[in-house]
Amino acid sequence: MRLFDNSAGPIGLDVGRSTIRMIQLAFRADKISVIAAQKADVPLDLPDDEAVRTYTVQAIRRMCAEGGFSGREVVSCLSADSLKIKSLRLDTTDPAQIEGQLKMEVAQRFGLDAAVDEIRYMIAGSVYQGEEIKNEVVFFGTDCQSITRHLSLLEEAGLVPIALDAVPCALFRSFQASLRRHEDQRLVSVIVDVEDLYTTVIIARGQEIIFVKQIPVAAARLTMEVASRLGISAEEARLLRTKLKDDADSVDPVTRQAVIDAMSHVTEELAKEISLCFRYYAVTFRGQRPTEVVFAGGETDETTLLNALRRHLGVQVSVARPLRGIDVGNTVINRRRNVEMSEWAVAVGLGLKGADLAACGLAGYERN
Repeated sequence: MRLFDNSAGPIGLDVGRSTIRMIQLAFRADKISVIAAQKADVPLDLPDDEAVRTYTVQAIRRMCAEGGFSGREVVSCLSADSLKIKSLRLDTTDPAQIEGQLKMEVAQRFGLDAAVDEIRYMIAGSVYQGEEIKNEVVFFGTDCQSITRHLSLLEEAGLVPIALDAVPCALFRSFQASLRRHEDQRLVSVIVDVEDLYTTVIIARGQEIIFVKQIPVAAARLTMEVASRLGISAEEARLLRTKLKDDADSVDPVTRQAVIDAMSHVTEELAKEISLCFRYYAVTFRGQRPTEVVFAGGETDETTLLNALRRHLGVQVSVARPLRGIDVGNTVINRRRNVEMSEWAVAVGLGLKGADLAACGLAGYERN
């Protein structure tokens, strides 16, 4: 009957280097529920990018066949390493001049061609630079080859892409529903998403993103440090880290301490980088100080990282719950050991974008 379920939105697909997540939401009146959810791990010892691509395509096909998804329309996001994101200060507030300046000057700085590549921006607001008032914008850019490669991967996997998104936008969308009360419109929110290759930091005021930073320190670095320290493969290190999270007592104390020691300087480095984002916000916007950080992604159960964040940031750090208020029913997502299900934040945000497109009558036509 799901083949004829008009309440089903497009599939939200989050493709990472080590993990693929697919989720599909249904929208009935004021209720949102999960129709299907699937997750697949990608081996870290595959020989090259082509092998990773082949494995990814096969995994998506398998999840589509076995997961009970309705239809094959999908909203996905570009990988973090294919995006260029930068906060910039401009003299103008005129949209035409902003776009022209970004295309002529900034795009070239990142090696992009405005005639064929994709250039986007969002306005963060007015900021002081000395005695002058500047217009802060967040620049997003990507080359057309990255878009083409990602679209071809989706189509090879048997999916019909209706939209592409950026990780920060999908991530924030999964939290927007909880920021719609009148008293939240000036609330400063901070979301930190630790994924495979990059950590994404978002600072928002009410419903508006005002700062985005992608830090090239994330789960892959933690795993590689453990592999190097213990003299094992990356895949073995990942399995060992998972075992420690699931049942630390099953790992002998010496090995457990070696893993913690191997990760310690990376977690400290990442926490310091995130604290610099706080400092930039405080100096640039001079507004209300964030009082809480919401921690999302696949590393929210890594206690060493959580503790490092708490030490460096000096604020409360809570674990994201992107599926709060959404009925997960009997889907596989309900049996995950992490009850917050924080690693699904990006996929949920993609699924919600699909719902917005469908509501506007754009599903099947939108290509941006």
